[in-house]
Amino acid sequence: MSGKSEEKLKREKLSVPIKDKLNLTIEEAAAYSNIGINRIDALAKKPNCPFVLYIGRKKLIKRKEFEKYLEKVIEL
Repeated sequence: MSGKSEEKLKREKLSVPIKDKLNLTIEEAAAYSNIGINRIDALAKKPNCPFVLYIGRKKLIKRKEFEKYLEKVIEL
């Protein structure tokens, strides 16, 4: 196998469906929830946001907490 096809196989094996991920990028959370990237980013910036996880400067969305948050709110 060539180096490129091995790399492609590794990436395919590592891809996890969004429904199985613990944490999502803001883009994935937007696609998952049908809520805009800017709105999710604004919610995540609020103090004590229950569904944001900071890893250095990177923001991830805790999927289960995000789902619980959406179940509770009636307007964003």
